[in-house]
Amino acid sequence: MSTCIFCKIATREIPAKVVYEDDRVLAFEDTNPKAPVHVLIIPRRHIASLNDPVDDPALLGHLLAVGGQVAKEMKVDETGFRIVINTNADAGQTVFHLHVHVLGGRVLGWPPG
Repeated sequence: MSTCIFCKIATREIPAKVVYEDDRVLAFEDTNPKAPVHVLIIPRRHIASLNDPVDDPALLGHLLAVGGQVAKEMKVDETGFRIVINTNADAGQTVFHLHVHVLGGRVLGWPPG
């Protein structure tokens, strides 16, 4: 989508501090971090949210697997990290391009929100 900020990041039209990429996903540091480690992982193609039909369910698994890999690379795999997907505004989704948050580097409270 031409107006989606994450689509523009995926095509490198907008710069980001990339920590991982492959042909299906791109992971980059959040510009407004909520923890010392806050990485966003996005599919390269536009999917607005988990409410959209996903014709490639393996992509969802890949997003989570990359989340674990990023946590390890960012050295929060042993102390603890959280993976979050917000869906719709009431859950905190502000950019309507499916994305996974990887948060770590501090104690994360529960319940969230």
